[in-house]
Amino acid sequence: MGLDPYSLFVYPIIYIWPAYVANGAPVLFGGGKPLDFGKKIWGRPIFGSHKTIRGLAAGLLAGFIMAYAESFFVPYMLYVGILLSVGAMFGDLAGSFVKRRIGSREGAQIVLLDQYPFLIFALLFAFPLGNLPGVFGVIFLFALTGLLHILTNYSAYRMKLKKVPW
Repeated sequence: MGLDPYSLFVYPIIYIWPAYVANGAPVLFGGGKPLDFGKKIWGRPIFGSHKTIRGLAAGLLAGFIMAYAESFFVPYMLYVGILLSVGAMFGDLAGSFVKRRIGSREGAQIVLLDQYPFLIFALLFAFPLGNLPGVFGVIFLFALTGLLHILTNYSAYRMKLKKVPW
């Protein structure tokens, strides 16, 4: 892939879309029983009450549906999208796990741990199947993810879908 607009901007968005959808779906469809069932490690919640079974299921299902839809246009995206979705959800949980270990309260903002674990893990999970955007496409995704994190979280806060704007 070269430095043309498709390779730099369009393909990276098409590629990462299942992970973005998986990561955002729990805000809309989550809630219910905590994924960690209220269990603790070293006196702290494993993930916290905001990471729920329904949220995880919604994220995976939404990401899988997006992967399936994209596969009609880009056939290899079915398997890539599934791995991106699983990676995104695993990364989000890993970020919450780390935040709880360092004593951060649920809903507290920690720059970088709030924005990027889902993206990093999504890319790592899908890496074995290839077809990743080029280096500049990945750099674009990191910049886009930072911007979208601010915009989508503030919008969700304004719509009363989240208790905090980050």
